[in-house]
Amino acid sequence: MRTIKFLLISLCIIAFSSNADAQRRKDRMQRYSSAYNYEIQCIGVGNDGTKSVKVWSYGRNVKKAMYKIKKDAVAAAIFRGIPAGGGAAKTPAIITDINAHETHADFFKKFFKAGGPYLQFVNLSDEAKPVGRNKIRMKGGYKIGMLVSINHDDLRTYLEDKGIARSLNSGF
Repeated sequence: MRTIKFLLISLCIIAFSSNADAQRRKDRMQRYSSAYNYEIQCIGVGNDGTKSVKVWSYGRNVKKAMYKIKKDAVAAAIFRGIPAGGGAAKTPAIITDINAHETHADFFKKFFKAGGPYLQFVNLSDEAKPVGRNKIRMKGGYKIGMLVSINHDDLRTYLEDKGIARSLNSGF
């Protein structure tokens, strides 16, 4: 009788733990493949409206992570803003509407497609394969850090001209 109880309890524990583990794996995969899964750090600002940032992106391999970095840098300037650092104050997001990505989904799909218009706002990037502290092997992929220069003022003007962002002189 004790053996049967022990087996039943053991089976229940295994069944519940495997289900919870599958859910945790699913949550990790969603976070890992999220479009917002990147980190950004301000390195400095230029006189001509550029922002130098270091972007950390994630990918299954080094090439995929490197490919995402420019896109993540522009997306951070548009949706998140750039944090303070490198002698620069915090730069707020160009678009303050939380649902702008869904509201203007067609525009952003075309804007961020491979080889899309977002690339014209990336002035300089470190194209060399990252090594050392800029290439971190993680479970399931890599975390890659690269320096990128974003033409922030031109990006804002472009989004204002397209009607996506509100003009700074439009009032509150």
